[in-house]
Order: sequence, then C-alpha cells, then structure tokens
Amino acid sequence: MNQVVVVGAGLAGVRTVEALRGRGFTGRITLIGQERHPPYDRPPLSKAVLAGDADTSFVETDLEAMEVDFWPGVSAKSLRAGVVETTEGEVAYDGLVIATGSEPIRLPGDGPQHVLRTLDDAHELRATLVPGARIVIIGAGWIGAEVATAARRAGCAVTVIESAPTPLATAVGTEIGARTIPWYDGIDLRLGTMVDSVDEGGVRLVGGEFIEAHVVVTGIGVRPAVGWLADADIDLHNGVVTDEHLRASLPNTVAVGDCAAWWSRRWGTRLRVEHWDTALNAPEVAAATLLGEDAVYDPVPYFWSEQFGHMVQYAGHHPAGDRLIYRGEPEGKWSAVWLTADDTLAAVLAVDRPRDLVQGRRIIGAGHRLDAERLVDPQVVLRDCVV
Repeated sequence: MNQVVVVGAGLAGVRTVEALRGRGFTGRITLIGQERHPPYDRPPLSKAVLAGDADTSFVETDLEAMEVDFWPGVSAKSLRAGVVETTEGEVAYDGLVIATGSEPIRLPGDGPQHVLRTLDDAHELRATLVPGARIVIIGAGWIGAEVATAARRAGCAVTVIESAPTPLATAVGTEIGARTIPWYDGIDLRLGTMVDSVDEGGVRLVGGEFIEAHVVVTGIGVRPAVGWLADADIDLHNGVVTDEHLRASLPNTVAVGDCAAWWSRRWGTRLRVEHWDTALNAPEVAAATLLGEDAVYDPVPYFWSEQFGHMVQYAGHHPAGDRLIYRGEPEGKWSAVWLTADDTLAAVLAVDRPRDLVQGRRIIGAGHRLDAERLVDPQVVLRDCVV
C-alpha cells in the first residue's frame, strides 16, 4: 500500500492519519477536508465556543511534519474502485478511509434556520445570542438543550419546541427525559408540538399557530454524510456498513466516525455512534485494519453533555437493558442504570455523579452483574454493587 486517501478532515480523519504514521506507514497520505479550517473538535462548538468562552477548538496536530497532503475546502463527489473524484479533480488510492461524518437535518420552509455542526455555524449563531433576542429552538435533544443553555445565559427569550412528550426522549427515553423538564425554568418549553415549517420571522406549527422569532435553530438530529457514495459499489445502510474491524465492503476501505455503522460483538448489533469518543478512539482500529493487522473495535460507547448547570454523562447501550433503576432523586445529583435480564449492567447515565459514570463504564466493559437491591442506594458506590 503506497497511497492512502482519507476523506474527511474532522477528528476521526486526522486521528486516522496520526494512527497510520504511528504504525509505520511511510506512503503518501492525502487528507481531504470539506471545510477550509484546520481539523477541530466539535463538542466545544455547542459549549465553550457558543458561550463565548473560546473562539476555536483546533486539534493539536502537525500535518506538515507528518508529510500529509492536506486539501482543505475540497469536497468528495463520487467514488469508484481506486479513485476518489473531488471538486478539485481525481485522486487515486490503494487504501481509503471514509470519515465524512454527518450533516444536520433541516426542516421545510423558506425562512432562515441555523444549525450547529461547524465552527462557522457556531460563530454565526453566537453572534445572534444577544439580550432580548427571541430564539426558537426546534428539538430538545442534546444539541437543543445546549443551545438553550447558551441562549438563556445570554439573556435571550427562549422557546424550545419538541415533538416528543419530554426532552431527550429519542436519546434516553421519556421516563428519564421527564426528569429534565424542571431544568427548562425560564424557557417556554413546548412538548408534544410539531413544526410545520420555518418561515420568515418565525416558525409555523402544525395546526397553524405562528411563533415569532428573531432566530430559529434546528436541532432535530443528523444523518450520515454519505451522499457522495450513492453510486459507489459499497454497502450503505444508515451510514457505511462495516464489520467489527471497521472494514467496509469495498476492498482496501475502512470507515470511521459518525458515518460508520459498525458491528458490535459486545451488543450483537450494528451501531452508529455520533459522539466524540468514537471519533477519538476508532481510528486506531481503522488504521490497523487498513494496514492488514487484526484489530477489533468494540468499545463501551460514551458521551457527555453540559446543560443548564448539569454535567450529563452516558456510557453503554441502553436498548440492551430490560429494566431501569434510579440512584438518587431528580432534585439533586442522580444517575440511572439499565440492567439486562440477568442483572448485567447495560448502560449508565449520570447527572453530576461522575464516579457512577467512571465505575459504570468499567463494569459494563467487564460484563459484571450487579446486586439490584444495593444498587438503588445512591450512598453505595457502584463498584460495591458488583456480584
């Protein structure tokens, strides 16, 4: 293998480049990035950057020292075996890394709507968060909650519209989502409400009501950015389908990050995880696989969110759980754990209880069973509940 092309210059792409060089690959590497910025982390965009505490979140890396041919501001258009076609012409490869991430879903309508995915998005949105501005946020998921946090802090009049009966319903279910409703104090939270369209001056709800807004932010999720692969001879289903080695169906090709739908041995299902931890750690396996090594990617998924003065952390895969147990009351610091039928820990969500998260993640990784009776006592540390 002499020529590796990495399509996507986000964290997953640049970490794969580093992993390739770290494993001794001395051939040519071309890194193609749609944005004109150097590679950067995305989590700070909805946190420190949006709040005005930071202006950038660039990744500390030295592409020049690694002798990487970096193509910023270039988009991949299509793929055929051995060749990536871009907006700047064709580039040949004998090893390919697909790391094109995901793109935000937008709503119908002719009115302007902000999304929060790129550094430019964060700066544009931040400029609108001024005292007295009427901000409508569509979606009370992780991004919607973080934008609402920044907008309320900036002194905006905030309305959050969510089609589900609670915030975070899609992410962790309505039962846990209901515990977060009091966090929206001072915000006009519209639950069970559907948006028909984003129009000039605000949003039109299903049923006809119009909510005026200076700024509309759409945070209803993302989809894998794989449109450029539509005509390629590669298996696509909710992203680029890969095995547990992150190997795609096209020879000499791996996929990593938000766009990779990988097979998990641990959970016995296919996962696509849109979080920083995946982009950080999966590249080592992707690089190893591309270089012919035998490496398996099967982590305990992890992510976090900072919202309304709370640190919310999650690890595991709660759909594998059969029952939900709480540790602590919703008015204070608490966590929720999902147990399987045999009392194995499937997932943990911790609100201002970082120790539960750290210990829970290790317990999930080890496959330990827990004593459910001890588990309900928040004074008992999680590791002491292991059977």
